Amino acid sequence: MTGTTHSTATSSGTGPYRSYVYAYPHKTAYRPLDAHPAGRPLLTGLWAAEHKDALSLYLHIPFCEVRCGFCNLFTRIGAPEELTTRYLDALDRQATAVRDALGDDEPVRFAAAAFGGGTPTFLTAGELERLCDIAEKRMGADLGAVPLSVETSPSTATADRLAVLAARGTTRISIGVQSFVDAEARAAVRPQHRSAVEAALGRIRDARIPVLNIDLIYGIEGQTEASWRTSLDAALAWSPEELYLYPLYVRPLTGLGRLGTGKEVLEGTKKPEGQDTAWDEQRLRLYREGRDHLLAHGYEQVSMRMFRRADAPRTGPDDYACQTDGMIGLGCGARSYTSSLHYSFDYAVDMREIRGIIDDFTTTADFSRAEVGRYVDDGEARRRHLLQSLLQAEGLRPAEYRERFGTDPYEDFPAELELFGGRGWLDGSAGPALLRLSPEGLAHSDALGPELFSPGVRAAMAAYEAK
Repeated sequence: MTGTTHSTATSSGTGPYRSYVYAYPHKTAYRPLDAHPAGRPLLTGLWAAEHKDALSLYLHIPFCEVRCGFCNLFTRIGAPEELTTRYLDALDRQATAVRDALGDDEPVRFAAAAFGGGTPTFLTAGELERLCDIAEKRMGADLGAVPLSVETSPSTATADRLAVLAARGTTRISIGVQSFVDAEARAAVRPQHRSAVEAALGRIRDARIPVLNIDLIYGIEGQTEASWRTSLDAALAWSPEELYLYPLYVRPLTGLGRLGTGKEVLEGTKKPEGQDTAWDEQRLRLYREGRDHLLAHGYEQVSMRMFRRADAPRTGPDDYACQTDGMIGLGCGARSYTSSLHYSFDYAVDMREIRGIIDDFTTTADFSRAEVGRYVDDGEARRRHLLQSLLQAEGLRPAEYRERFGTDPYEDFPAELELFGGRGWLDGSAGPALLRLSPEGLAHSDALGPELFSPGVRAAMAAYEAK
C-alpha cells in the first residue's frame, strides 16, 4: 500500500522551509484517473457511502487582475470575451451534477462554505450574486446559517461587491496584503500602494463582516525587522480578528521563479545542502519577530501561520478543518475529498497551461466523473490525521487517534516522532495525553510536515513535471 504506516523518516536536514503542507496528499501526487485500473469513477459511487451531514463546500474562481510574483495558485490574469459568464455557466452545470450525485437517500447538509481562487471578488457584484445562488440553489448550502469565508484583494474589495457578500451571509473576509511597504510589494512583483490597501480595509470594516483576516509575507528581498514591524503594526491598527504570516517561497514557473533568483524549489523536494542558508535564517528570524509581536498584542497562535485575536468571534472551523473528509470542491482549481479518494481537475502554474484547462472546463458538459486524483488507503489516512493535527498548535490527543484507527500514533510512526523529539520539535511538558509541537517545532512546521509523507506520495511528487 502507498500509505503504510511503517517508518519513513529521512535525514533531509533541518532547514525550516521545505514545503507549505496545507493538504495531504499533495496536489503534485495526483494523477489522471483514466490511467487507474478502475478508470474515472462516477461521483454517485464515490459519495454513496460517505457521511453527508456536515460537508464543506468550496467554490473556486480562477481569475485575478494581476498575478503576484510568488503565486503558484491556479489562476489566470483577466477574463476576456465574457469568460466569467462561461465559467459560471460551467460551474452551474457542475454543481447540478454533483448535487445529483450526492442523492437524497439521506439529508445533505453543508456545515461551512468558502469562495477562493484566484480572487473571487474579481467577479462583479452581479456575478457574486450568481455565485451565491449556485451555492444555495444548486447545492443547497444555507449561506446565511453557516460560516462563509471569502478571499479578496485590495483592488477588488469594492463597496458594491462587499455589500453583496455581507448580505449573503459572509462571516469572514480574507485579504491578501502581503506588505504595507510599497517597495516590498514591488519586490514581490505585487503592484499596489499602501493607500489603496488602507482604503480597501476601510471598506471591509464598513461592510461589518464579523471576521477580517489579513495575510502578510516575510522573507521578501530587502525586508528588515524594522520594515516587517511596519507591516505588522499597520495590520494591527485595523484590529483584525485573524492574521496569517506566510514565509515567502519561490517556486518554479512563478514570476519570481522566472526572474532567476536561484531560490526556486519544487514543493516537497529537498533543497541542496547549504542553499539559501542566509534566506532561511532571515525568514526564521522574521517569523519569530512576527510571532512574538502578535502574542504580545493579544493574539493566540493557532498554527505556524495562523494567529487569532483572543477575543475574536469563532465563526467557523480552524484553518485545517476544511481539509477533512467530506469536502465538495466546485470549479476547475478546486479539490474534493472523500474518505477513499481526493480528486480535482488538472493542475498547472504556467499561464498558457492554465488558460487551456479553464477553456476545457467551460466547455465540459458531463461532470459526473472524477478526473484527476489520488486514492487514500488506511495508512495514508493515518498519516493525514497525524500531520494535520500535529501542525496545529493544540496538537493531537493520542486517545482520539486510537479511537479512530485502533492503533497508537507512537506505534504507527515511531521513527518520525523520535526524529521530531530529537530535534526538540515536540513539547515534552504536554504529558502522555497530548502530542503537541514545541514553539520550535511550530517554527519548523514546513520541515516537519514533509517528513510525514509516505514513500508512495514522495515518489509521485518527485516524478511530477511542473507545467
